[in-house]
Order: sequence, then C-alpha cells, then structure tokens
Amino acid sequence: MTTIYPYLFFTGNCREAMNFYKDCLGGNLTLQPVEDSPMAGQWPAEMQKGILHSMLEKGPLVLLASDMGDPTLKGIENTTIQLSLNCTTKEELQTHFSQLSRGGQVIREPHEFFAGTMAALTDKYGKSWMFYCEGK
Repeated sequence: MTTIYPYLFFTGNCREAMNFYKDCLGGNLTLQPVEDSPMAGQWPAEMQKGILHSMLEKGPLVLLASDMGDPTLKGIENTTIQLSLNCTTKEELQTHFSQLSRGGQVIREPHEFFAGTMAALTDKYGKSWMFYCEGK
C-alpha cells in the first residue's frame, strides 16, 4: 500500500530533535549517520556526523527526518519539510512521479541507490515531494 509520510529537514540537530519527538511520542527510533552509510564518500567531512536518514515509528505513526536540509547542498530543496511518498513498486513510483511532476519542477529523476529507488520534485503548487521504493 502506498503511504505518505512527513519528512523533516534539519541542519545539524536532527538527532536531538528526533530524540525529543521519541521522548514525547514514544516508539522506535532509528538514526543513520552519514559516516555509517554506503553514501559516506559522497558527502564532505563536515557532514559525516550528520544524520542522513532517521525514522520514528509507533504503530501507524511514522516520522522521517534528516540533517540534509542545508540549502547550499546541490539538489537539496531549501525547505524544512517534504512529503515522502513510499511506493510498493518501481512502476507505482514512476506513475506517481510522472503525474505529480506535470507543471512542476523535477529535482531528481527516479534513480537507484543503495536502499532502493528515489526521486524528488516540486509540484505545480510549490509543494516538495520525495519518492521511495525499496527495490521490487
């Protein structure tokens, strides 16, 4: 089933914020620092301690976040929140991406990375979207 999750962007305090949200809301928190990811070599030294991706889960509650909100990074939208559309298949991702990109701006075409397929766009109303599919 396709789901939409809020994805928050921070500029260095993602770990602190997500631990705060965990204390407030409960649930399981996972944090992936840049330095521990397969993408570590793609980021400068000053970003290595930052959080590449985090997820707080408690039943149907899912909150995603990252320290990659620095607007000076190429390809990163200058925003503090995006909608993350998590798709069940690559075909579904491509369909939603194609439909939502009409009249908008493509930030990143669908592409493979270590954990699946990703893409990003800003729709014609100025809303930022991320797309993810875990393989399949």
